[in-house]
Amino acid sequence: MNPLHSIYTFYRDGFRSMTIGKTLWMIIILKLIVLFAVIRLLFFPNILGENYDDDIQRAEAVRDAMTSKK
Repeated sequence: MNPLHSIYTFYRDGFRSMTIGKTLWMIIILKLIVLFAVIRLLFFPNILGENYDDDIQRAEAVRDAMTSKK
């Protein structure tokens, strides 16, 4: 038997026979969705997209911010 196939069948059979594990995986997936979707929208808004109309203006703003001496 191919080692990759045996690893695949091991995990497939393990996930099929889970009872509590399925609920725990759903909780983990829900937490990841919350972390990467909701929190990203709240804490990392698209400031360049809101303040500038096109890519050229956005590029100039970033270039100016990176090269200006304060």
